Amino acid sequence: MKKSCEKKIRKMAGVVGTVSIAVSLLAISAGVASANKKEKVHLPDYVLNAKTVLVVILPDAGEPMDDPFANRKAQEEVENAFMKWGRFQLTLDAELADLVIGVRKGTGKPANPTINRGPVDTRPGTIGTTDNQVWVGVQQGRPPDRTQQGAPKEHSHIGMEAGAENDTFKVFQGGEQYTVDNPPVWMYIAKDGLKPPRVVAVEEFRKAVEESDKAAAQRQQQQQQKGQKKNP
Repeated sequence: MKKSCEKKIRKMAGVVGTVSIAVSLLAISAGVASANKKEKVHLPDYVLNAKTVLVVILPDAGEPMDDPFANRKAQEEVENAFMKWGRFQLTLDAELADLVIGVRKGTGKPANPTINRGPVDTRPGTIGTTDNQVWVGVQQGRPPDRTQQGAPKEHSHIGMEAGAENDTFKVFQGGEQYTVDNPPVWMYIAKDGLKPPRVVAVEEFRKAVEESDKAAAQRQQQQQQKGQKKNP
């Protein structure tokens, strides 16, 4: 009797072990597939319904010593690209922004000396232009905190930034406290992703939005067809 029970236990353990291995292999293969294949990501409705956008420099971005205005220029190029797109209205008011776009210009190096939290991080105002429109934004006082790291300090200091070789573009939901501390809903990180005149990061975001629009329209059409079948 005892030996019979031991055999059953060993048999069950073997089955469980086989299932566990199979599940693990399935998870691993799925992870590799998603990493190597560009899967379409359907953006949530709050992105598709958004009207206003605020473009900010990510708070952990330092200013490269060889180009202290690199992030500012990238910020303005992204704003100009959004103006040319024409889908969203730019704003400097965090309370009015449906979406917050965080940008950081890549250094092109594994590690690079930077100036952190200097006066270049503040922004009194900006003027953006395209072929047929002009956008003027004026910041009243210091910008509100969008991260728990707080506002820029009055005195700058020299630091060393690592792991920021490529340009970074992140999309966050607006209207939330410490917006850029939350996980982004979409992001694009690549070499020269913020470089004009194309600003590839905005192009890729535009493609994602348009694909999501089509998917949402298809879902709505399918729901209407189901409703018609239920109520002929």
